[in-house]
Amino acid sequence: MSEKFRNKYRIASHRKPGWDYSSNALYYITLVTQNRVCNLGEIVDTHVRAYQQLSDFGKIVETEWLKSFEIHDELFLDEYIIMPNHLHAIVEIKKPDELIDISPVDTHGRAYLRESQSFHRLPKSISSFLAGFKSAVNTKIDDYIDQYQLNIPKYNRKNHFFQPNYHDHIIRDEQSHKRISDYIKNNPANWEKDSFKDK
Repeated sequence: MSEKFRNKYRIASHRKPGWDYSSNALYYITLVTQNRVCNLGEIVDTHVRAYQQLSDFGKIVETEWLKSFEIHDELFLDEYIIMPNHLHAIVEIKKPDELIDISPVDTHGRAYLRESQSFHRLPKSISSFLAGFKSAVNTKIDDYIDQYQLNIPKYNRKNHFFQPNYHDHIIRDEQSHKRISDYIKNNPANWEKDSFKDK
């Protein structure tokens, strides 16, 4: 659940005990911009379909997102959408020497991850992947701010582009995979009632 802390939105941390987030699995991931600022683009609604028109920041995010999968042999991108203030994706960790874990999980099958100094990131895990991605986004957007001499604060550890926390859901069956895939694909059409859109 997303809530405010010190007047900033954050995602509560309820990391699933005992789960190895470097394990082979399908993960549904949501990243949200700091304070839910809609700086990734806008939704264009036509009579045919609604679609996301990316801003320059959104294009940087998309470029770095796709590049992340080119440099990680164990990561595969299944589905994704960049919305005005968040990114949804299904990401698969698939190491050749490891089977996908099908052990039982709690009934809702969810885990919320929090990046912090006390949290140890496993190599080739979801958390280490996203930490590297967000760091690259910060750097590239800061370069853009410098290049165009924009009068806005630059991004760093004290001023995050994306919220430090993110939502992670472990996908356990084909039905869940299809439901989440459809949700991602239809996200632009449902923007007006999206929970991440401030009313």
